[in-house]
Amino acid sequence: MGGKLTLTQLRHKANDLREDVIQMLEAAGSGHSAGALGLADIFAALYFNIMNFNPQDPNWADRDVFFLSNGHTVPIQYAAMAEAGYFDKAELITLRKLGSRLQGHPERVKLPGLENTSGPLGSGLSQAAGYAYALQYLDNQKHRFAYVMMGDGELDEGNIWEAAMFAGKYKLSQLIAFIDRNNIQIDGSTEDVMPLEDLKGKWESFGWHVLEIDGHNIESIIAAVDTAKAITNRPTVIIAHTIPGKGVDFMEYDYKWHGVPPNSEQAKEALQKLRTLDGKITAGEWA
Repeated sequence: MGGKLTLTQLRHKANDLREDVIQMLEAAGSGHSAGALGLADIFAALYFNIMNFNPQDPNWADRDVFFLSNGHTVPIQYAAMAEAGYFDKAELITLRKLGSRLQGHPERVKLPGLENTSGPLGSGLSQAAGYAYALQYLDNQKHRFAYVMMGDGELDEGNIWEAAMFAGKYKLSQLIAFIDRNNIQIDGSTEDVMPLEDLKGKWESFGWHVLEIDGHNIESIIAAVDTAKAITNRPTVIIAHTIPGKGVDFMEYDYKWHGVPPNSEQAKEALQKLRTLDGKITAGEWA
């Protein structure tokens, strides 16, 4: 990829991605709002500062790889990929349309730059761990990293913990996992549906190095990945505390927006809030 964006540029980019997500979901008439908006800062950091990749050569042999396990949040990945140059931004509006490359869950064979297909929750960590194992033990490519994003509600899936054991056993230091700790899932609060805490202690008991960060602090996101890369004897998981629906006040913290798109009036209001930072600046000043 090209030069890395500055922190200020990354904050602006995250806001651009949120606007793209709102427009995509409104046009689709279906999809998941809360998680995609909450992950914008992490995806801005990954695609415009952290990961090595080449949009003109998606299968570049020296690329880092990214696996989206909580596939319903894929609008934010599509937005980041389009902004990074994998495809024309005009295609974003085809989200979830019949025949579109941009399906409601990522399909690896449809869109160059996607590393995995995810529909059923719980599979992404296994996919990423397998890739990281190959990097570390089969290909001896120490300069490449496998990243994976998981939802916190997704941790209810047993497959996650099987993969966590596998990665811990083989000390997969080139595996860097994120958990979107937004505390919601489709039926309510994660701690009401199936309590996850002590989450840090759970992962440590599986042999992982654990970091906890504010998932909206881009400087902390980048610093956490730098630390993860320096850990050479175990995999790292970054528990990123995020606000579901971040940037749109009537969506924030509300689990009911987990799987609901905005209608035209709600989208208009959301875009106005994002473009003015909820009234903190005048329209057009955030550029």
